[in-house]
Amino acid sequence: MPVYKAPVEDVTFLLNDVFSIERYNNLPGFADATPDVLEAILAEGAKLCEEVFAPLNRVGDLEGCTRHPDGTVTTPKGFKEAYRAFTAGGWMGLSVPEEFGGQGLPATLNSVMQEFLSSANLALGMYPGLTQGAIAALIVHGSEAIKRTYLPKMVEGAWTGTMNLTEPHCGTDLGLLKAKAVPNGDGSYAITGTKIFISAGEHDLAENIVHLVLARIEGAPAGTKGISLFVVPKFLVNEDGSLGARNGVSCGSLEHKMGIHGNATCVMNYDGATGWLVGEENRGLNAMFVMMNEARLAVGVQGLAQSEVAYQNAVAYAKDRLQGRALTGPKFPDRPADPIIVHPDVRRTLLSIKAFNEAARALVLWTALNGDVAHRSSDEGERRAADDHMGLLTPVVKGVLTDRGFENAVKAQQMFGGHGYIEEWGMSQFVRDARITMIYEGANGIQAMDLVGRKLGKDGGRAVMSFFNEVGAFCQENAGDETLKGFVAPLQQGLGHLQQATMWFMQNAMAKPDNAGAGATDYMHLFGLVALGYMWARMAKAALAKKAQGNGVAERMDAKLLTGRFFMERTMPETATRLARITTGADATMAMPVEMF
Repeated sequence: MPVYKAPVEDVTFLLNDVFSIERYNNLPGFADATPDVLEAILAEGAKLCEEVFAPLNRVGDLEGCTRHPDGTVTTPKGFKEAYRAFTAGGWMGLSVPEEFGGQGLPATLNSVMQEFLSSANLALGMYPGLTQGAIAALIVHGSEAIKRTYLPKMVEGAWTGTMNLTEPHCGTDLGLLKAKAVPNGDGSYAITGTKIFISAGEHDLAENIVHLVLARIEGAPAGTKGISLFVVPKFLVNEDGSLGARNGVSCGSLEHKMGIHGNATCVMNYDGATGWLVGEENRGLNAMFVMMNEARLAVGVQGLAQSEVAYQNAVAYAKDRLQGRALTGPKFPDRPADPIIVHPDVRRTLLSIKAFNEAARALVLWTALNGDVAHRSSDEGERRAADDHMGLLTPVVKGVLTDRGFENAVKAQQMFGGHGYIEEWGMSQFVRDARITMIYEGANGIQAMDLVGRKLGKDGGRAVMSFFNEVGAFCQENAGDETLKGFVAPLQQGLGHLQQATMWFMQNAMAKPDNAGAGATDYMHLFGLVALGYMWARMAKAALAKKAQGNGVAERMDAKLLTGRFFMERTMPETATRLARITTGADATMAMPVEMF
C-alpha cells in the first residue's frame, strides 16, 4: 500500500522564511494567519489527507464510480464519509469571504491544501476543488440573488459545483459550441445540449450539484462572442432555500478513463433544464475564465502533487530494496546486498524529482501569494502587478508542472523495476492519474500557445519585462555573495537564454507565426526552468540565513542546499537546449506534406 506524508515542514519554510508571509499582514485575512494558526491549519490538513483521504486512493482506483439505470451515480466506498470529514472541518470555505460563510483566510493556504489533497487522493480531491472554482466564479460574476441562493450551501459543502464547457464536437475551440439557451419569460432560460468530460457531474456526495454551463442564447452572435454562462442546479431551489423539483439535467453515461477512476467524469444531457444567467449576455467566457484560471492553477498543483507522492514512495522503496553493491564498495556489509539508493543513477533519478518538487512548490506559493494580492490589496498598482504575474505564470504553472509531474511519476515508477508495473504496488496509479493533468483545463500545447501568443505581448510586454527585471535584480544584488555563486550564475545564464528566446520571437514570429507555434512548448519549459531556478536561488538564500541562526535546523537546510545545487548543476543547463530548439524556427517542422506523415 502506497504511503503519503504531507510536506508540512517544507511549506512552513517557504511561507515563513522564503516569502515572509507576515509582510502580507496588511491584506484582509492575513493578519488572522498567525504562525500558531498557520501551524494548526497545516497540521490538521495534513492529518485529514494522510489518515482519511490517502487510504481511499487505491479503493477509488479499483472500484471507480457506478452509474445506475435512473442516471444517478455512486462514488467508491468511503468517499462519502471522507467528503463529510472535509466539509465538517470547514475546508471548503477556508479562503472564501466571511460574508458567504467562509473563513476569509488567505487563498494561499487553500493552494497548500490542494496539494495535500491531490497527493493523498487526486480523484476525491477533485470534488471539492471544482466546487471552490465554481464558488470563485459566482462571487465575481453572480447576481446578488444567485449568490444568496447558492453560495452558502456550496461553501458549507452541502452542494457541490461543476464546470460545463466541452461538447462532443468542440473542446478548445469554444466558438463551435452548440448548447442553446431559450428565454422562459421569467428571467430564467431553458438550456438544451450535451456536455462531455464533466468531472464530478453526478455523484452521491452532496444533496445538490450546481452546474456552471456555457450555452448560446438564441440569436446570439456566432463564435466566442455569443457565449453566455448559466447556473443550472441538479435540483431547483425553492424561495425558502429548500430543494424542489429535479431539473432537466442528467448523467447520460460515465467515461471509462485511464485514471482518476474515483471521480465521476460524465456525459451530461441538458433537456430544457432551467438555468439563470451569470454575468452579462454573450460574456460567458469572461465569467467562466475566473473558474478556468482557478482550475488551471489547481491542475498545476495536481501535477506537483502526483510527483510528490510518487517520489515519497520511490524513496521508501529505494532505501529498502537490496540489489547489488555500491560501485565504491559495500555500504552495508552486514547485508547480502546494498539498498539501491547507494547507486548514482538511482540517486540522480530521485534527486531530479526532489529538486523539481521543492522548486515547484515554491513557484505555486509565490503565484498564490500574488493571487491574494491581486484580489485583496487596496493598492491599484500592487493589484495590477500581481494580476500581471498571475496571467503570465498561469500557463507556465499548468503546463510545466504537469508535464514534469507526469515524467516524474514515470521516473518514480521506474525505481520499482518490475514491481512498478504491478498494480498492487500503486505506482501505476500515480502515472495514470498524473496523465490527465497534461490534458484537461486546456492541453499543455494550448498553454504554451497562450503564453507565447497572448501573454508575452500583452500590455506591451509589461508582465514579462517585470519578471525579467525581478529575476535580473536578484542576480545583480547577490552576484558578490560567494555562498550563492552556484545558484546565481546558472540563473543569470538561464535568464539570458530566456531573454534571447523572447527577442527571437519578437524578430521572427510576427512575419512567420509558425515560428511561434513550433517553439511554443520549448519556450514554456524554458520559462519554467528560469522560474524554478529563481525559486531555488531564493530558497538557497533563505536556507543559508536560517542555518546561520542555528536552532537545530542545519541538517535540514543542508539537505535543501544540496538539492538546490543538484537542480542548478543538472537541470538548469537544459535552458541552452530549449533556446537552440526555439531558434531553429519552423522550417523543418512545417516542410513535410501532409500525405508524407
